[in-house]
Amino acid sequence: MALEIERRFLVCSDAWRALAGAPQALRQGYLASSEQGVTVRLRIKDAQQAWLTLKAPAGGYARHEFEYPLPLADAEGLWLLAPQQLTKTRYALNLPGGDWVVDCFAGENAPLVLAEVELPSVDTPLELPSWCGLEITGDNRWSNAALASHPLSRWPSDLKDSFDLL
Repeated sequence: MALEIERRFLVCSDAWRALAGAPQALRQGYLASSEQGVTVRLRIKDAQQAWLTLKAPAGGYARHEFEYPLPLADAEGLWLLAPQQLTKTRYALNLPGGDWVVDCFAGENAPLVLAEVELPSVDTPLELPSWCGLEITGDNRWSNAALASHPLSRWPSDLKDSFDLL
């Protein structure tokens, strides 16, 4: 069974850009999600590749993750059926200590910028870059599935203002 071990952070400066690779345009559609954290996600990257991903909680930072490539035509058809959608631009980072990415959200989730790091194990030590702000790992409000159904633009102003968003 595949495991994803990931930690997530709000980004508090543009200093990460010096480490960023080429931008990747991502569209994510959520075909199903449950209160228990199980999601069925469609992802289309740069209008050229697509995957269907099933995720479920596994405890702590870990999640079960099953990912399957999809023909692009099928993915475009599923996109039209996805009741919750979001778009973002992803940047892979050249940074030690895990596989780092920064996501810059568009549409109703702009100007949100989040950093994620995938780790080889739960106990992998992590040195946080200075541009990482508040850790949001485990806070379901910040999951992509939650942001697709309850975008940042619809959050109460006092709640949005309590976070340091770029």
